[in-house]
Amino acid sequence: MAAGTMRVGSAMRAGGPLRVAVVGGGPGGLYAAALLARQGHTVELWERSAPEDTFGFGVVLSDETLGGIEAADTVVYAALGAEFVRWDDIDIVHRGRLLTSGGHGFAAIGRRRLLEILHERCAGLGVKLRFRTGAPAAALLAASYDLVVAADGVHSATRQSGAAHFRPTLTSGSCRYIWLAADFAFDAFRFEIAETEHGVMQLHAYPYSADASTVIVEMHEKVWRAAGLDLCDEDESAARCAKIFGEALRGRPLHGNRSAWTEFRTVVNERWSHGNVVLLGDAAHTAHFSIGSGTKLAVEDALALAEAVAAQPDVPAALAAYEAARRPAVASTQRAAAASMRWFEELAGYVDQPARQFAFNLLTRSRRVTHDNLRLRDERFTRAVERDFGCPDEDTPPMFTPLKLRGLTLRNRVVVSPMDMYSAQHGDGIPGDFHLVHLGARALGGAALVMTEMVCVSAEGRITPGCTGLYTAEQAAAWTRIADFVHTSAPGTALGVQLGHSGRKGSTRLMWEGMDDPLPEGNWPVAAASALPYRPGVSAVPRELTAADLASIRSDFAAAAVRAADCGFDLLELHCAHGYLLSGFLSPLTNHRTDAYGGPLENRLRFPLEVFDAVRAVWPDDRPMTVRISATDWAPGGTSAQDAVDIAAAFAAHGADAIDVSTGQVVADEAPEFGRSYQTPYADRIRGAVGVPVIAVGAISSWDDVNSLLLAGRADLCAVGRPHLYDPHWTLHAAADQSYAGPAAPWPAPYRAGSRKPPSGRG
Repeated sequence: MAAGTMRVGSAMRAGGPLRVAVVGGGPGGLYAAALLARQGHTVELWERSAPEDTFGFGVVLSDETLGGIEAADTVVYAALGAEFVRWDDIDIVHRGRLLTSGGHGFAAIGRRRLLEILHERCAGLGVKLRFRTGAPAAALLAASYDLVVAADGVHSATRQSGAAHFRPTLTSGSCRYIWLAADFAFDAFRFEIAETEHGVMQLHAYPYSADASTVIVEMHEKVWRAAGLDLCDEDESAARCAKIFGEALRGRPLHGNRSAWTEFRTVVNERWSHGNVVLLGDAAHTAHFSIGSGTKLAVEDALALAEAVAAQPDVPAALAAYEAARRPAVASTQRAAAASMRWFEELAGYVDQPARQFAFNLLTRSRRVTHDNLRLRDERFTRAVERDFGCPDEDTPPMFTPLKLRGLTLRNRVVVSPMDMYSAQHGDGIPGDFHLVHLGARALGGAALVMTEMVCVSAEGRITPGCTGLYTAEQAAAWTRIADFVHTSAPGTALGVQLGHSGRKGSTRLMWEGMDDPLPEGNWPVAAASALPYRPGVSAVPRELTAADLASIRSDFAAAAVRAADCGFDLLELHCAHGYLLSGFLSPLTNHRTDAYGGPLENRLRFPLEVFDAVRAVWPDDRPMTVRISATDWAPGGTSAQDAVDIAAAFAAHGADAIDVSTGQVVADEAPEFGRSYQTPYADRIRGAVGVPVIAVGAISSWDDVNSLLLAGRADLCAVGRPHLYDPHWTLHAAADQSYAGPAAPWPAPYRAGSRKPPSGRG
């Protein structure tokens, strides 16, 4: 695409007007046109459809968006305010039971009426509106206008023609949905689940006027095809959906508006502008309808673009400022939308939850609504969910509810994650004073379970010379000292040991000297399931383990477990994640064996299960064992979601008391989807499919997240790592922040004077 020229850049710096072309007459394009015209710029807009044509029915806008409109243009705000339908409740129907949560605050308007208001505003401000007219090519507009705003939707021709620069990624979901309407107003935002002979279907509905509602019906594509809806036209689809959700619709019909079954497409662009052409709304980004409106995002884009144009000296600076301002907010929305979309795609896995837990899970699915937030909105509803969960009383937050695993009762649901410290001295694997202080401080900090780093079962199984072990009597004596301190000075705190073997990721430098870089000297041989280096051309090539090697390693694990029991550890975790030895057997990317330990998953599981059985046989029967797995390799061809479920089920069948669900670090070229609580969906899936308790990990950084995950049934325990490095007393401070002072978070006697946050400054 040609960038075009900046004909009046100097005039803009002096405050002169711009010539602006807007492609697309949806709400985003129209509102951008109005705001720019209001600033005195000359604006022309092209829309290929007639002014009265539109798809869909109602549009939902948030109070935040309305506040931005009010600040930018009181005329549009007043016109919208006179038309909006407002409500506070969300109704959720689960197996015939209606549950209502209040305090949410929605505002909606008919899409056609919204367009009429924006048409009138644009006309009043002198915008030249060209309906039933396709826009000239973006390159031609860029050469003739100072600014080109491409608001031409999810199928944007502008984006397509400039794909080499914008670098779009379009990803389709696994559900099909259709936009329909009912000629009456629902009382609330309604979610209803229909469990049909073909599978689970869901209804999303909300009022947009006094006598009309938007109704979206969605289901997994497999269900859609099984039900024969792929063969139905618009009228047949509306009639079938009205019958399926007849009770919700009170027997009334549904009708369409150029409605068709669609798969949602998530649009992401690496760049939003090129020269003087800028993408806006669905052309730049999309977010699944289940968390809000694409119109909302487009209107917010228009607000940000107009503000940037007014504030910056020229068009390039304005477009850079616009993108810088909007990208973080859009990225956050898209992460939430992706979580919400996946939740509905996997809805069949949640319908067996108790009704109130299901409702709470639905309300918090995107992680934007949390336990604390929902309690502010609707305390009565949230308290009922807490009672169902088993909170001992109204003063006890979910995270301070006990959990029993075999003979061990954990006083709360917080785990200090295993975190490698690389601080054993002299390369002898003996934990020293650092480990006593590190683990002891966190044991005093209130968590129910404090985990060691990965403790290696042999010298060859170390990651670095600074890694600890449990393969000598001297190491065992040092661990006994630490366990005795925890049990004596922090009574009620459980201490867990994680046993592992580095596999092909061994014989490397300390993390801060070069993570995964081989040692410059003093190396030891590394071994793995297959002779594949972790970083080709950098890492050592491991030897492929023989049958004799496997027997020896099994014995190493069992011997370490005996020592761990004698040390007084309360729980043992087998490390089968992150690309270390046992993980290397599980992943098809790292296990290329052709014997009984390679090939299909059943074979790849064989050696890790043999090790588990050997450890379980010597580990005291009343003490629990957990297994940490990588539920995805974040790489094509790696462990699949079903593989993760099957791996968890296999360990549970062999006696694992909980599965610690992590992800990645199996191959060096992984591409993780980082974000808040980004690994928890994998724990959620395993818990639902296998029925085994799970430990959720991965960027869980707030006590509110912990409470939310527990109440929604996505986890039984939450492992929190980096926050405990920042604050060893993170759990006790979480209790103080929630005004909890019960038995699940006791302050050590010498620290009780600090159980209240000290005043700051002159306060």
